[in-house]
Amino acid sequence: MDNNDILIRLRYALEIKNSEMAEIFKLGGAEVSVPEVVRILKKSDDEEESDSQIRLTNSMLNSFLNGLIIYKRGKQEPKPGQTNLPEPSIENNTNINNILLKKIKIALSLTTEDMIDVFKKAGLNVSKGELGAFLRKEGHKKYKVCLDNFARNFLKGLTIKYRG
Repeated sequence: MDNNDILIRLRYALEIKNSEMAEIFKLGGAEVSVPEVVRILKKSDDEEESDSQIRLTNSMLNSFLNGLIIYKRGKQEPKPGQTNLPEPSIENNTNINNILLKKIKIALSLTTEDMIDVFKKAGLNVSKGELGAFLRKEGHKKYKVCLDNFARNFLKGLTIKYRG
C-alpha cells in the first residue's frame, strides 16, 4: 500500500472534503492547495494519468497525520518546563503503518479496545499484545512492524465504523 492509497482510504473513511484536506495539510506544516489535493487523491490506472498524479512523500503523509491530530483535537501547548521531544518520523517505508496506527489513535481519541473493535469490524482479530507491539517505539524489544494487511484492515474497519 503506498502513501496515496493510505490517504485515499483515510479520506473516504472519515468523510473529509478536499478543502478540509488542504486545511489539514496546512495545520501539519505542508502547503497543499485544493487542486493539488485532487491530484494526490487521483488514482492512476493509466500511464498517461499517472503523470498528473502527485506522489505523496513520507514527509507529506507525516504532515497530514500531524495536521489531522491538530484538526481533530486542537493544538497542544507545551507545559512549562517541558522539553519538545522529537516526534517519530516516517524515515523508511517499513514503519509507515505503525506511525499511521499511532497517529490515527491519537487523532480520533481511540482506546486500545476501540482499536481492537475497529479491527474486528474488518474481520481481523488482533490481541491487545499484538496491538501494543504495533504501537511501541521502534527499537523496543517487543516492537513489531505493522504489515500492509493490518493497516488496510484498520482503514477498512474505520470505514465501517464511521460510514456504516
